[in-house]
Amino acid sequence: MGNRKQMNGWIIHKKQLGENFEVDRLVEEFEKQGVDIRVVNPKDVDIFVDRDDRKSIIVDGKPRKLPDFVLPRTGSGTTYFIKAIIRHMERLGVVMINGSESIDAVKDKLYSQQILGQSNLPVPKTMLVKHPINLELVEKNLNYPMIVKTLSGSYGSGVFLVEDRKQFRQLMKMAELTKPSYNIILQEFIQDSYGKDLRVLVVNGKVVGCMMRQSIDGDFRANITRGGEAIPYQVDEDIEWIAGECSRLLNLDIAGVDLLFNEGTYTICEVNSAPGFEGMEKFTKVNVGEKIVNYVVKKIGS
Repeated sequence: MGNRKQMNGWIIHKKQLGENFEVDRLVEEFEKQGVDIRVVNPKDVDIFVDRDDRKSIIVDGKPRKLPDFVLPRTGSGTTYFIKAIIRHMERLGVVMINGSESIDAVKDKLYSQQILGQSNLPVPKTMLVKHPINLELVEKNLNYPMIVKTLSGSYGSGVFLVEDRKQFRQLMKMAELTKPSYNIILQEFIQDSYGKDLRVLVVNGKVVGCMMRQSIDGDFRANITRGGEAIPYQVDEDIEWIAGECSRLLNLDIAGVDLLFNEGTYTICEVNSAPGFEGMEKFTKVNVGEKIVNYVVKKIGS
């Protein structure tokens, strides 16, 4: 690297299902590029706000020099405190890959659908539930079967397929009794995509990998973390355009875009700001970690 200052960065990460592989791979690829990379657990960070323009942050009880960049890897587990860390470091001039506003938008599945739908991208018909539920209004706008989702979740958690009115009533009653504070959305069920979908990885607006995930146990969800399998999938113009537009509209440097098959084209299921890529690397042989790191190094070094 000659006389150039060594680049240094953080990966913000807390232990969570499916995350260890991705963090380890990113660390491996950053180290190959000579980047001083550190994995920081948000619980070890403290924030102080005063009139001074501090160029440090407290980690493990000690002031630490700010890194050149931060790569948040907390996804749907991004709490208020983690967002506060990200926003605080953004305001101090640290480059975020992805930024706080983008993480916020993607974590809220309804809001991200609103942004995408407003730009005429193909999103499923979606309705926000409020208690008490107006069943007549629901059934007037959505048909059975329908999808019921919590507004934040990942790896297929908090997603249910409701076949009829009886199941719907039972699920809503259970939700009201056990998780009354949960925000729930209802979506039309895309029959063509039962048990299968596409995961598209986007870096800097460009598709770097695509695979079709398939359920092997009859589950309507196709997530690999729930036992699904995957095969590489040829990227066509529609996939390239939809995934690229999702990334652009949500201002994501790195995005995982999940697409549903729908009558010969695709409908957006959801977008993720900290996508897992273990399956992508395993099934498509694409070195996703390298592509992410190459982008980050180029962005920070330019």
